[in-house]
Amino acid sequence: QVQLVESGGGLVQPGGSLRLSCAASGIIFSLYDMGWYRQAPEKERELVATITSGRNTNYADSVKGRFTISRDNSENTVALQMNSLKPEDTAIYYCNARSRFRTYWGQGTQITVAS
Repeated sequence: QVQLVESGGGLVQPGGSLRLSCAASGIIFSLYDMGWYRQAPEKERELVATITSGRNTNYADSVKGRFTISRDNSENTVALQMNSLKPEDTAIYYCNARSRFRTYWGQGTQITVAS
């Protein structure tokens, strides 16, 4: 059974930082491209950042320079370091695992940026 379990969400003030982590099980983690997506109220889910099995990274323009995605294949985890958070970063953040034939999603974790 595949599980992606996110942690690290919460409430943070504008300008603050948070670190999200996603622990994967049930997959050969090193073979999967991993990513973070988010969905704000009344908006569609959007890509935040991805990291391939070869550790190539890609970021949404809105988070470039503020967010950093990383992976630890020995721990089967992917992290998202979020700095300089803005109110518009408020959303549910989802972990994603993708191979050529399969895509899996975590249950999501809420990030609220407010003073």
